[in-house]
Amino acid sequence: MSAYTPKRLKIYIYGAPVLRKKTAPVEKVTEAIRRLTQDMTLTMYDDDGIGLSANQVGESHAIFILGASAFEDDRGDSVFLNPEILEMSEETELQEEGCLSIPGIRENVPRSLTIRLRWQDLDLKIHEEIFTGFPARVIQHEYDHLNGIFFTDRISSVRKMFIKSKLSELASSQS
Repeated sequence: MSAYTPKRLKIYIYGAPVLRKKTAPVEKVTEAIRRLTQDMTLTMYDDDGIGLSANQVGESHAIFILGASAFEDDRGDSVFLNPEILEMSEETELQEEGCLSIPGIRENVPRSLTIRLRWQDLDLKIHEEIFTGFPARVIQHEYDHLNGIFFTDRISSVRKMFIKSKLSELASSQS
């Protein structure tokens, strides 16, 4: 079997219907799923991202990846299949976020400081871990994508009014 060379995928932009649909669970890890995660990793790094969900590249699977820089330890790039946030702290933190699917817009978003996450890896082995701070924020952002939610859905109504025309422009460029 020859080695797979990952390819860059198209990142879908705000307004694309696939981004608002809840993704489907991964029941079986096929070669296509493995290749998708490699393609997603390449695509994320090519666009200077820190995380990427499958629906952002047009695939409605419950998968997201995080680059090594999303973590505060020495783990590398990570693949999360069928993630589920089990607990979220009441303590929140406001921090600026951006998104590869919403280019040119950055806003302060409140997120839980600590979360407990359960997910599967590419061998469908179940993991459970508590994440705090920046990793928790990035996971919540990507997890939202899998449920059809953008970071702009979580900002104040006043801020939403300020960016409404920019979002409309992005959405109309997708039709």
